[in-house]
Amino acid sequence: MDAGLDLVYGRRPVAEAERGRRRVHRVWRAPETPAEELERLCGSPDHQGVVAEVDRYPYADALALLEPADGLLVALDQVQDPRNLGAIARSAEVAGATGLVVPERRAATVTPAAGKASAGAVEHLSISRARNLADWLAAAKERGWWIWGADAESGVAPWEADLTGPLVLVLGGEGKGLRPRVAAACDGMLAIPQRGRIGSLLYEALRQRAGAA
Repeated sequence: MDAGLDLVYGRRPVAEAERGRRRVHRVWRAPETPAEELERLCGSPDHQGVVAEVDRYPYADALALLEPADGLLVALDQVQDPRNLGAIARSAEVAGATGLVVPERRAATVTPAAGKASAGAVEHLSISRARNLADWLAAAKERGWWIWGADAESGVAPWEADLTGPLVLVLGGEGKGLRPRVAAACDGMLAIPQRGRIGSLLYEALRQRAGAA
């Protein structure tokens, strides 16, 4: 494999890569390529018989994501498992989010595992890496965006808040929640729904925004 390229594996992720922004350079498929070789190539037994060699992931500019007048963005703080990143990207893309932001350091990136967990959603969702998440949230607020953080201890349910207009939903990492400075950058905190977790929060935002259109 070319050191300047990435891999994508799984039937849906490869299909979405072929439809997406990245150039697909080569595809290995079973049975022409033995399953053992496919696993060796991608480092996972979950290849579903197909692996592709593609361009490096094209991260978006973090400030450019703030340009849409009525965008819905998801920001992740301390999410370090690429499979969790992928699952959230899948929910965000299905819910119509305009982008997803992660910190540059100590955070999951778009790896082959993230692409598989997202069912290929990472190929269509704009994802950016912010140098400093708290500073990026401050910049969003200056541009008129409303910032809601997710907190299991919050007494405010998502349907009790106004989730229309330019909105950033900030989600914490695996059992860690939001760092203090990131939490302080939020305008308020929303309780995380027990059913559906992140998906429920995004779909509530989608419901409100559809009604306001």
